[in-house]
Formats: sequence, structure tokens, C-alpha cells
Amino acid sequence: MIATKLYGDMGDWPNEGRLSALNIRRACEASLRRLQTDYIDLYQMHHIDRGTGWDEIWEAMDVLRVQGKVLYVGSSNFAGWHIARAQEAAARRNFMGLVSEQSIYNLIVRNVEAEVLPAAEAYGLGVIPWSPLQGGLLGGVVRKERDGSRRYAGRAAETIEARRPQLEAYEDLCAEVGEDPGTVGLAWLLTRPAVTGPIVGRRTPEHLDSALRAVDVTLDDKVLARLDEIFPGHKTAPEDYAW
Repeated sequence: MIATKLYGDMGDWPNEGRLSALNIRRACEASLRRLQTDYIDLYQMHHIDRGTGWDEIWEAMDVLRVQGKVLYVGSSNFAGWHIARAQEAAARRNFMGLVSEQSIYNLIVRNVEAEVLPAAEAYGLGVIPWSPLQGGLLGGVVRKERDGSRRYAGRAAETIEARRPQLEAYEDLCAEVGEDPGTVGLAWLLTRPAVTGPIVGRRTPEHLDSALRAVDVTLDDKVLARLDEIFPGHKTAPEDYAW
């Protein structure tokens, strides 16, 4: 599957960035050339564009689908409210709308649980978590420090120190389960509502094997409850902030 995004400014002139109809067309053509393909399976809007109406956006996306250049449209970094507006506007046009939302989501960063995940479930979107191991923090950093296989400095070392009690408790639990911390972090994500598949980035074949193993790992209710104790999550809104 080929997936790519649009939004960022590619020049200094109007319509050389964001989600105007003209830029959607230009950005798609440029992506097709760079990727050397006839069509894009999943074309994702990298951010919400508050300056462009949904009717304009969906008309442009509809043209691309009719032309066979885009099969499906997704979003990234949208709030739950953005997903709702996008889908309601698409429904008025009898357009398929969004099929996916790509958000940062992991045991440490769980903000999407309040509103994005419920919106994705309600509208039938698959959630694609990025940074599923929070930049490697959930990949066994404390263990790697102890055995001398990795040294951390600067901001990474400061972040590890600030979260050391959590990370130590997490890695101890992973040892009890008998699985690599990175595998557990990914396996946990696969238990979450609406999540279809985390985006994994691996430097070695061993890292890839660890990630693929997450599909076969089952975390029981006791382990899931313990993970929630170590890394507290969010209730579905409005319970998250109302009571």
C-alpha cells in the first residue's frame, strides 16, 4: 500500500500549501511523480486547514478519486471535532469521507482516548498510531542503560530521568510477562479501540522481529490493568473532565 500526505508549504505563494483545491491537485500530481506511481492508496491530510471549507476540500478529493489518482482519504493530527465536521460534510455530498486518522498514541501519550478514538469508532475510521514507542522510551531504555548497550545524553537523558520510575516499573512488568518492552508497547496498542496498525520504524532485523511478534502477544486483563496504573489514560469525554 502507498500512503502519503499533503499540507506543508512547498513555496512562498498562496496555494503552495495546506488544503485549497488547487494545492490538493498540485500536491497530488507532485506526489505521483515522486513516487513514480499512477495512484495513491491512502492520501492523508497532515493537519486541519481552518482557512479552507470542507466543501472545497471534498470536491477536490472527489475529483482525484474519479480520476483514479487517489483511492482513499485519511487525516492526521485531527481532533475529534475535526473528524466529526469532515465526516458530516462528506455525508452531505454523498462522499466516502475519511477512512483513517493518524495520531500520536502510545502508553505515555494517551490524549486521543478522550475524543479522537470515540470519534473514529463512531465514524468507522481506522486509527494509525505514530510514535508508538514514544521515540524509543518504551523500547527498554533503562535496561539498555544498565547493560551498557546504549548511552543517552542531552534531552533524551533528561526525559528518561524525569520518567525513570514509570519506565522502571514498565520494564519490570515486561520482564514478568517475558516479552521485550517494545513488543509489549505495540501489543497494548493493538488492544485499543479503532487502532488498526501502528507505524513502526526499525533500524535492525531484530527490531522488526520484535515488532512483528506483537501481533501474536496476548496481554491479559491483569497486565492491561497494571499498564494503566503505570501510565494512566483518559476516559471518554465528557467523563474525562466532567466527573
